[in-house]
Amino acid sequence: MSKNLLQDSIVSAAIVKPVTKAPSIRTLDGADLERLIRPVKADFELFDRELTAMMKGDSPLITSIARHLLNSKGKRIRPGLVFLSSHAANQYTELSVLASLAIELIHTATLLHDDVVDDSQMRRNQETVNFKWTNLISVLMGDYLFAKAFKVMVKVGSMELIAALSSATERVSVGELRQIEETGNYDLSEQEYLKVISDKTASLFEAACQVGPILTEQSAEVRERFSKFGEALGQAFQITDDLLDLVGEASDTGKEPGNDMLTGKVTLPLIYALQDGDRYEAEKMRAVLENGVTSEDFPEVLGFIRRQGGIDYAFSRARQIADKGFAELSDLEDSIYYRSLSDMTRFSMSRAG
Repeated sequence: MSKNLLQDSIVSAAIVKPVTKAPSIRTLDGADLERLIRPVKADFELFDRELTAMMKGDSPLITSIARHLLNSKGKRIRPGLVFLSSHAANQYTELSVLASLAIELIHTATLLHDDVVDDSQMRRNQETVNFKWTNLISVLMGDYLFAKAFKVMVKVGSMELIAALSSATERVSVGELRQIEETGNYDLSEQEYLKVISDKTASLFEAACQVGPILTEQSAEVRERFSKFGEALGQAFQITDDLLDLVGEASDTGKEPGNDMLTGKVTLPLIYALQDGDRYEAEKMRAVLENGVTSEDFPEVLGFIRRQGGIDYAFSRARQIADKGFAELSDLEDSIYYRSLSDMTRFSMSRAG
């Protein structure tokens, strides 16, 4: 495929247009993942070896928890972005794997803390650390991984990288706190929602895409373009993840749909339905929401969101944001890495399509 054809295949979306048919929702399966990371398979093999060695704990308990975490290593999208974006721009260095390890350790630490906050019992189709052990152990293991991450960053020896990952980690915490602060706020605007998910999720995507420019000392303009791409990809990913919580299959996501709704988390499909849908229906639904949504109420709320176009709008918005972000990389040469980045972008906006 030529680069022009590849670029043309990324749909320009200056105006959000609802899709004509409600999208089906799916998660990234093993075949998808294998195809996406094939160009950087060697990098991932080194990443896995280093991570396994690093997670050999300083105590039997840490070793047991580390083994549990490695059994469900997730999709590793953030290290994948480090490798693909760095190779696509000829910015890969011998320190790229270490940088990716730091980012993945930070991400895993935040998940351990998230599971305590959400009182989660399952993640990636296995028991969470807080459920299998205790909340205290989960929090402390998260702290341990944060410490490991910063130890790795020091080993990389780049103050710019330390600054970028420290800032991203701070933003994750701010996003998590803002999300809790906005629980049950059914007046939350789309702009405010995007700011929350930019901090909570997109900040680490953004950091991953800055690794190449930082380690090869690129100009501020180059770094900014990769930063914008990563942030857009992270936003699209989180919007789609929120869609999965509403209409995904439990067998794919590892949890029953509607958890966000039951805990008062306000996401884009609901925001659109309440603010841009039928006023009369919206007021009736607000009464249901403010009384506290139960599992029995969930089908009614989901039906309201569907009727008002919230599912279609959120999908279209994710697609628009991802397309705009990918345009930041339009000057890169066509390569297997560039094409995989394109596919990664499509995945972030079309797990719901």
